[in-house]
Amino acid sequence: MKAQELHNMSDVELNNKLNDLKSELFNLRFRHASGQLENPVSIRTCKKDIARVNTEIRARALKA
Repeated sequence: MKAQELHNMSDVELNNKLNDLKSELFNLRFRHASGQLENPVSIRTCKKDIARVNTEIRARALKA
């Protein structure tokens, strides 16, 4: 996910995206613990996407 994509999203879309990413991270961790995860790097990418969304939310909060 690119940061530019996040700049174009509304606040509601950002919060929905954050919830989706958190549930995806939970599923990835669960699959990793059970040994069914084929690509463990996907956990790291999901964490970074969550950080990007949180950064954009925080930047908007500071502007307002």
